[in-house]
Amino acid sequence: QVQLVESGGGSVQAGGSLRLSCAASGYPAASSRAMAWFRQAPGKEREAVASFVRDGNTNYASSVKGRFTISKDNNKNTLYLQMNSLKPEDTAMYYCAAARWTGIASLTSGDYSYWGQGTQVTVSS
Repeated sequence: QVQLVESGGGSVQAGGSLRLSCAASGYPAASSRAMAWFRQAPGKEREAVASFVRDGNTNYASSVKGRFTISKDNNKNTLYLQMNSLKPEDTAMYYCAAARWTGIASLTSGDYSYWGQGTQVTVSS
């Protein structure tokens, strides 16, 4: 059974940084399948943030490109999201997701079969 557990969320001021972690179990560590971060703010639809297949094969939403970095440690089977220069509009619940089949760095939620419970990120101005 695949489990994804996010951590690292919190409250920061605008311009600050956070690093989110997603520990995966029951999911192949050295996998060519995609993993990703999504987020959902109150009253808004879930949106993709970034996806990862392997180093050099990543994809980012335009709103976070240049500020966020997605990475993965296969030894720890953990996905990370380094978030710098945070803005109030980055405030949301952040979810980790893993694909069952997709081997491309997809930003489409329908390509992901497994989801974590989320970790809250709050950025104040």
